[in-house]
Amino acid sequence: MGTKTIGVREEVYERLKAQKRANESFTDTIDRLITESTTDWREGFGTLSTSEAEELETLTTATRNRTADGMSSRQQEALKEMAAVEANTDETA
Repeated sequence: MGTKTIGVREEVYERLKAQKRANESFTDTIDRLITESTTDWREGFGTLSTSEAEELETLTTATRNRTADGMSSRQQEALKEMAAVEANTDETA
């Protein structure tokens, strides 16, 4: 297997060196750190406790209701404004 030479800033080198274990090469250290930091996004699913899931559901429902109420009131205001414009148009015709 071939090798590649890369350049890193001094502070990055020092951080990498601090992570390096006594029996590891820098290649082994980089490989270990990459493997540790790469996770499958699906691993986190289903990790909420029952109480956390219920709280999340309650908060989500409340947020959806507030959004729906806000949209409903804005629609009603728009309809009133349209009715007023239509009434003014009818009076001037």
